[in-house]
Amino acid sequence: MCCWPPGLTPDSMLLKASLLLGLIVLMPHICSPSFVDISRRSNYFTLCVEFAVFHFNQVYPDEYAYKLLWVRRSQHKKFTMIYLMELELGQTICAKQDEDLDNCPLQEGPREKKVDCTFIVDVRPWFSQFSLLNSTCVQK
Repeated sequence: MCCWPPGLTPDSMLLKASLLLGLIVLMPHICSPSFVDISRRSNYFTLCVEFAVFHFNQVYPDEYAYKLLWVRRSQHKKFTMIYLMELELGQTICAKQDEDLDNCPLQEGPREKKVDCTFIVDVRPWFSQFSLLNSTCVQK
């Protein structure tokens, strides 16, 4: 007959095996690196959009500023403060240094330019810190 170590019985082994199996099954769902859809009006998401557009205007080699036209995708990475956004930006008639870009008219006619961008932004709101993790833009 087999001897079980102190405190270890067939019933406790079955319980521990069940818990372990449960963790193995649930872990991919809990720790999934996938992004989930969120509201475009989410507080931190809107701040990340503003940061992404500001950053785009800082680094894009154009004398004119671009502004947000449309949010195509708004997502949040589970259990993090990382946001993914697909944005359509339009070129304005204002220079990058102008103050009120939100009210600046878009270029029209043959000078009209639009850009589709995907940004991934990590935000630390308690420090007012934003980090651009990735960006890809394609002119339309």
